[in-house]
Amino acid sequence: MSFHEIAKEVFEIESKAVLDLSDNLDDDFSAAIDSILASKGRLIICGMGKSGIIGKKIAATLASTGTPCFFMHPGEAYHGDLGMVTPEDVFLALSNSGETDEVIKLIPFLKDNKNILISMTGNPDSTLAISSKFHLNIAVEKEACPLQLAPTASTTATLAMGDAMAVTLMKARNFLPENFARFHPGGSLGRRLLSRVENEMVTDNLPFVDGDAGILDLIETISQGSLGICIVNGEEIGIVTDGDIRRALGTYGDSIFSISASNIMTHNPCSVEKGTRMEDALLLMDSRQITTLIIKDNDCVVGVLKK
Repeated sequence: MSFHEIAKEVFEIESKAVLDLSDNLDDDFSAAIDSILASKGRLIICGMGKSGIIGKKIAATLASTGTPCFFMHPGEAYHGDLGMVTPEDVFLALSNSGETDEVIKLIPFLKDNKNILISMTGNPDSTLAISSKFHLNIAVEKEACPLQLAPTASTTATLAMGDAMAVTLMKARNFLPENFARFHPGGSLGRRLLSRVENEMVTDNLPFVDGDAGILDLIETISQGSLGICIVNGEEIGIVTDGDIRRALGTYGDSIFSISASNIMTHNPCSVEKGTRMEDALLLMDSRQITTLIIKDNDCVVGVLKK
């Protein structure tokens, strides 16, 4: 069997494992979602080994999409971290076998603490599944590992079930892009939805010229400003771009040195007021197919937004 064929076999096994999850869904899934939505606490995810690694990813996805959530290592939980678990918290335990010792040891505490226990296992008859209020069946027909030892299809199924929970919770909460951006202020979406134009605009050494500025002054100002434009700041606001100068050369030829900025500028260029969201400014720039945008404050030019 070629390497290519081996890879294809893995994809087939794991894709089947994910598709089979639909047949495993029962009322416990909806009830588990309802319990998380009704909880006044957090969702705590716990798992050992590979299940723990998948659990960390699920926890990160949930936390960033509106469900207060964190991962707890079962070993650390058994040695003091259970002090972080309040009765209002919902506990999600991951174990493909449902018999992972480090996870099973936590059950007596969770029952005494009155926590709702949700489990994901591949064995509905396991200790963890039977001890849980809600069980999510992640059983797979076989692992992609040829030895049937390394968690492969089973971890993929666990991750997919976690994604199903996260997406269901997002839709139940009507989680919007603006909400997502609040939890991702450092990303491009956060920049677009949370930032205002004044946070991103250029304000230093703006390339202002008078309406009677000649072609050489325009070229020099554009070069010094490094924005690709100069701003005609007079009774009427206008801009002159590199392209305007090239087009003027074709139009005026040798007489180009006799024209002024007011002859070739774009009158009343596209602009927005200070305080405009970056998202709105960027959408405007996209719709107008422009790469620079004038920022005003009470009709006074205060900055330039460069895409």
